[in-house]
This record gives sequence, C-alpha cells and structure tokens, in this order.
Amino acid sequence: MITRRAFATQCGLAAAAVRLLPEMAYAQRAAVNAANLPKDMVWLNANENPAGPPQVSIAAMQEVLPTSGRYHYQEFRDIYAAIAKSEELSVDQVVTGCGSSEVLHTSVDAFTSATRPLISVAPAYEGPIELARALGRPVVLTGLRDDYTADVRKLAEEAGKARGGLIYLCNPNNPTSAMTKASDLDWLVANLPPNTILLVDEAYIHFGESPELKSALPYVRQGKEVIVTRTFSKIYGMAGLRVGFAAARPALIERLAPLRMNVFSIVGGRAVVAALGEQQTILRERRASLARTRRDLCAWMRERNVKFIEPHANFVMIDTGRNAREFIDAMPRLGVAPGRPFPPLDNMLRVTIGTDQEMAKFREVFWKVYRA
Repeated sequence: MITRRAFATQCGLAAAAVRLLPEMAYAQRAAVNAANLPKDMVWLNANENPAGPPQVSIAAMQEVLPTSGRYHYQEFRDIYAAIAKSEELSVDQVVTGCGSSEVLHTSVDAFTSATRPLISVAPAYEGPIELARALGRPVVLTGLRDDYTADVRKLAEEAGKARGGLIYLCNPNNPTSAMTKASDLDWLVANLPPNTILLVDEAYIHFGESPELKSALPYVRQGKEVIVTRTFSKIYGMAGLRVGFAAARPALIERLAPLRMNVFSIVGGRAVVAALGEQQTILRERRASLARTRRDLCAWMRERNVKFIEPHANFVMIDTGRNAREFIDAMPRLGVAPGRPFPPLDNMLRVTIGTDQEMAKFREVFWKVYRA
C-alpha cells in the first residue's frame, strides 16, 4: 500500500496537486454565493441524490464511528472483496479510490502520455479532460451527434490516427444525460485500434431504464481493453463519503493501483459494505423513485413546449431558448440553484432531479424566469 508520503516522493508534490485540481475546481464552480440567498434553498446543481445514504449504511456508520480513531487497515481487503463480488469480479480486477474521480484521474495518469492522447467528446465530464491538459498530454475532442450522443466511429478514428490512446466515454453522459446505445458500445469495443484503451465512466448508469443502455462491465470480465469506473456517490447517495472504484483486467489494475493516494475512510467502507448487502433492493427502489420524478418533470416540460435532451441519468439538460447564464444567475435568488454553464451548449441548463417537493419549487422558479 502506497502512503501519501510515498506517493509524494514518487510523483512530486506538484504532480499530486495537479491530480486533485479538477475536482476542487468543479466544487468551486458548483458553489453559489450564499449572501442574501433563501435559507430553504433547493440545491439542484451537483447531481447529488436527495435520498442520501441508505438507512442500513447510516446504521453501519454510526456503529463504526466510535472506533474511527483507528485505521482499520485489516478490514480493507474484505471491503475490496465485497465491492468486487457485487459486480461478479475478482479482487485483482478492482482498484478503489476517492469517489470515481480518483480512479478516473489515475487512468489518465497511467494510459496517456506525450504521444498517447486522451480522446473524448465535447461536452463531457471535464475531470479527465482537464487533468490530461494539466499534465501536458494531448487531448482530442469530437463533436456529439445531432441527438447529443457520442459518435463512436469518430472516437475510434481519432485513436487510429494517433496510433493509440485513451478513449474516455461517460455513459450516460454528464452533462447531457444522453446515453451511448449498447450497439454503439459493442461496435467501439470490437473496433478499438491497437494500443487503445476504452475508459467508460458509469457514475450514472444505475438511473437509466432504457433496454438500450448497457454496462461495459461484461467486457472487463472478458478481459478486453476496457476500464469501467463506478461511484457510490450517486444512486447510493454517498457523495460526501467519496468511495468509488475502477474495474479492469488484472494487468490494467496493476498499472492503476500504485497511483492511488491511499484507502478511503473506514466509515465510507462500512457504509458501502452495508449497502451492498441490500444492493438489489436499494437499486430497484431508488431507480424507480427517481425515474417517476424525472418522468413527471419531462411531461411538464413537454406540455409547455420546453425542449430538453431525453435524460437517462439523475439530471436533465434543458434548452432555455437563450443563454442559460441568465437562469444560473437569477434562479438562486428565487430559491433554486441549477447547474453551472457547460459550453458550447450555452443555451442549456443542467438540473439535478431532486425530491418531488424540490422539483415543484424548481418548476415554479424556472417558469418564472423562462417567461420573463
């Protein structure tokens, strides 16, 4: 296990700071100036799950808190094993991290270079893209199709031109909430150019209901050149606990493991294991609840001819018909905080799906600004 001191010695403090920079930057961008804002603010700006951690996880955390003065290193092998087993993987096919952000970052560290670019779409989750740029690695971005989905053939074409690289695909995509269909994912894996690895970010995959939405984990089990990242921040409601993992064939995991900072907290670990014990029930109930609220919002927008991208995650991208910064600036003063800007989709507003009560408040405030 590499400690923080050993990591700093190996990579240098400056490199460590670069690896942390993107997530700190997003936290700053998501922050809303609290001055003169309503105390009952509805926060729909960070794709958080309003349900919070499952009750079974809360109980597990309460149990372990009195002993959290110790490191509990002896427990982590079993925690890793529980995470691996939950996805029908072996322990040597998994590496954990601080949310999925850390394992996304280590993937960029390990599998891009001065001659091997990061290849993705625009817009997508910026973490891997901005990290690659900060490290001086080349970045190649392709446009989305007219339906806001990734053009997998262009991604493969760019990797072929570069004679290899790391293709980053967020599915469903953040910020658009659009999905890459199973047939496109199948094609991309089957047509990866030599020296190319596919990195699939599945932070939001549990929220999708479409039969055309497919996880890339089966490719990991088959030993393909695929890395899949997952997080317990979203459907499990543990954003503040920062637990995630990457799954890949053992040889790829061996490249990622030395780059991780350290283990996550025992509080987060116990929370995760408890949730995995009731995984199927938690996922089924939370997916159904979120989907119902999401459908209600989409129906409301259709009735009013408000355009949006068909969502497959716990957020929706709404076409405001004008620069979305007007909504981003005005709505917090009225009690609702939406997402940050996502250029080049300047007229699009990303809105997290909250509780039914929160979405009622959103509809009231959004409509007021929309009609102004």
